[in-house]
Amino acid sequence: MQRRTFLMTTAAAQMRIMGANDRLRMGIIGAGNRGRYLIGQFKEAGAEFAAVCDIYEPNLEAGLQAAGGAAAPFREYRKLLDDRGIDAVIVATPDHWHARMVIDAVEAGKDVYVEKPLAHKIDEGFRIVEAVERTRRIVQVGTQRRSAELFLEAKTIMDSGQAGEIRLVTSAWYNNQSSLSNRKLTGDLDWKQWLGTAPARPLDPVRFFNWYWFWDYSGGLLVVDAAHIVDCIQWFMNAGHPAAVTCTGNRPELPGAEVPETATITIEYPENYFVVFTLGYRAMRYSAFNDQIQQFHGNKARFDVGRESYALYPQSNALEMAPSTQKKSPGSFNSATLSHIRNFVECIASRKQPHAPVQAGQAANIVLCMAMESYRTGRRLRWNDRERRVV
Repeated sequence: MQRRTFLMTTAAAQMRIMGANDRLRMGIIGAGNRGRYLIGQFKEAGAEFAAVCDIYEPNLEAGLQAAGGAAAPFREYRKLLDDRGIDAVIVATPDHWHARMVIDAVEAGKDVYVEKPLAHKIDEGFRIVEAVERTRRIVQVGTQRRSAELFLEAKTIMDSGQAGEIRLVTSAWYNNQSSLSNRKLTGDLDWKQWLGTAPARPLDPVRFFNWYWFWDYSGGLLVVDAAHIVDCIQWFMNAGHPAAVTCTGNRPELPGAEVPETATITIEYPENYFVVFTLGYRAMRYSAFNDQIQQFHGNKARFDVGRESYALYPQSNALEMAPSTQKKSPGSFNSATLSHIRNFVECIASRKQPHAPVQAGQAANIVLCMAMESYRTGRRLRWNDRERRVV
């Protein structure tokens, strides 16, 4: 990493390229829709792509086109990691592959940007944390609220104590998922490699294109959306690990899906407060400005934080409560991912901890994995922090 230097400008924190040998050289593992979006964002931040890896031929070809230049194609991610000229990698694969790929990448001397959630199992997350701490690599989890200007402002208000003592946080994400994708395979797919550690089964395009909705690979929007909201709440509350988690929900209504579109996660914390997150994806369709909310119920004020807004409502007996502090910034969340990537790039240069380190990612991952197990078993699960296990 000593061979390159990054100079950052002032407010925008843009990376200025000093020369071909100084440029951040990236590889990406998983060039699906999200992966290709990240390629574009990293290029905007000044990085160049030296390698693209995917086990589905159309994704690989599309990823190479998005990368531009002379990016090398790979079908086996370990061969990509063997390239010593690559400084950092993106892991944008299904959740069940995150742990193995992140660990292999840091042990190969690469810094990593990994999509949320951090892992698919609790023990996997702890192995990631141990590998990152041992190798001293920079790893950023893709929970981009931690780098978004509006959320940074809201965090400052939260830390000011204006809401008072908080014993309850309620949150929700509403929208509508009407069906699974019925796409067909249009090129070669290494199905066995894609399955990885998941149970063996015949090639299934429905599972491949809708992996969110199957327990072997993910926890659906229940986990993907909660990964953002739970992480943000834990950040605002300066939370550690939970005391207990309970998840209940409807039966899945999407034909073929295993994960519900409507569910609630209740999280108890040892500091004697609890958090409720509700996923409602059989509701009406919402604008992105209105599709989610986090409400911190203090004994002095209620603090509402949306995707692109916040408002602090002091205690009042008035029929129409008026916020003492409020901000609405439609469209502002569009820049959150780029800001998060720029923070990652800065930390590669400075070797400082990024905004979303793996320790925070694992704190959320514990909750998410407990929620999946609670829903599937119908039990309230307690967390033993000393023994690092569910009881």
